Amino acid sequence: MISPEQAVDDINATFGVHRARALHAKGTICTGVFTATSEAARLTRAAHMQGQPVEAKVRFSNASGNPATPDYAPDIRGMATAFLLPDGSRTDISAQTSPRFPVRTPDAFIALVKANKPGIGRLWKLPAFLATHPGVLPALRVDAPTLKPPASYATRPYYAIHAFRWLDAAGGERYVRYTWIPRDPRPDLSLREAKGRGADYLREELAERLAREPIRFDLQLQIAGEGDAVDDATAVWPAERETLTAGTLEVSGPDDGDPGLVFDPARVIDGIELSGDPVLNFRPKAYAVSAERRA
Repeated sequence: MISPEQAVDDINATFGVHRARALHAKGTICTGVFTATSEAARLTRAAHMQGQPVEAKVRFSNASGNPATPDYAPDIRGMATAFLLPDGSRTDISAQTSPRFPVRTPDAFIALVKANKPGIGRLWKLPAFLATHPGVLPALRVDAPTLKPPASYATRPYYAIHAFRWLDAAGGERYVRYTWIPRDPRPDLSLREAKGRGADYLREELAERLAREPIRFDLQLQIAGEGDAVDDATAVWPAERETLTAGTLEVSGPDDGDPGLVFDPARVIDGIELSGDPVLNFRPKAYAVSAERRA
């Protein structure tokens, strides 16, 4: 398997070296409050899912590793959320606007990043990658429409991709996936309209929106059924699987705290456990390398 250091090197070779995150370099951190539902408390003993309001930090971002990339550029958007518990513990959810993750391993992900590097080389590198990874193309087709410029960070759903094992107070367990569902969904913009709003229109719109009113998302759970793959980020669970609302996140304003705050989906607390997903388990190692270099 590729090392975390080499993974960050390869990402930097694609987007350039910046004093920023290797990916999702351009973003805005906000503050908010999460309140879980009784359904969530029934399914896990995790402290932030027991119904009491929990402080949260939320970072909206563009996936590019170049912080100068304009907001109107075709891209995946990110929503990373940290839940800050009263006892000082913390757990995170990292989600993105594309519903399908295209590859199963860290090595394949980095190979895809390298093949998709802007420039004339992409004309042959990307087809060559797809020829050796035929399972990637269906996911890319599904994800392609989500690269369009959104009207706002607040108007898109965000998919957390990985599965996590939830443990309840009685010892029961089940695997779940998370999706943030916006309370104010809006159609995407055309590229021309997005360009007309400027290179930083998503950041500016976010500040203007928060000055008027909070942003709200519902946390939707999809519960795995028998036979569903839980350690494969590319696996598609059947649409008829049970879903429920685990809670509501209210984002209230900008946060002036630590801009280098690391959001790690593998940071879990009692009541939630990781699956064997190799991408999920690799992410904290790569994040640590990226954080150390930008520090």
